[in-house]
Order: sequence, then C-alpha cells, then structure tokens
Amino acid sequence: MKKSTARPAPEAAEIPAEPVAFSADEGGEGRGPRNLDAIMRIPVSLQVVLGSATMPVANLMKLGRGAVVPLDHRVGEPVDVVVNGRVVARGEVVVVEDDSSRFGVSLTEIVGAPAPGPAL
Repeated sequence: MKKSTARPAPEAAEIPAEPVAFSADEGGEGRGPRNLDAIMRIPVSLQVVLGSATMPVANLMKLGRGAVVPLDHRVGEPVDVVVNGRVVARGEVVVVEDDSSRFGVSLTEIVGAPAPGPAL
C-alpha cells in the first residue's frame, strides 16, 4: 500500500474585523502605516473627459489643423475627472486667470466609492 502524502491544511490567519490603526511611534522610526510619503509619490494617470464623438474614418482623415470636432457634452455640463480609469470627481471647465489660453477644472463633486454589492 502506498503511504498518503497529503499534508494537513494550514491554519487560516485571523483577520481583524475592525481596521487597525497604528500610532506614529509604532513601527519604529516613522516607518509605520501612517508614513504615506512613498505612496504619495506614485504617479497616476489623470484625465478630464470633455466629451466624445463618433465619425467615419473618411471624415477623420479629412481633418486638418484648426478643424473643430463637436463633442457630445455642452457648455455648462459637468466633466468627469478620471484617475487610472475610474471616475473620482466631476467638475466644470474654467479659464485660468493668469493665461486665458489655459484651462483648468473646478471640482464640484467628489464621487464616493461604489456601494458594496450583494454577497454571493
């Protein structure tokens, strides 16, 4: 008869039900979870979605310098602010005071995290 090589299942690690907060002195020398310097330097992709348009390739090929492509958003409608593919805020396009050829976005709404779905 062959001897069984099955190993016993490892014990499951306990996960605290409540988030654990650490003080600045825990973790030693400011290296605890509250030190966010490393995270704050991570680059992310930021987009402001002004609108979109659909057109045949033939019309796209006819576009030249100075061409105007009408978008599906109108003046005064909110624009989406997208970070790494996720809408995080909405705002309005504004002209930068110092340079009228530059634009910015004035945030009007911060989009919260989506509500958790039903457990499967």
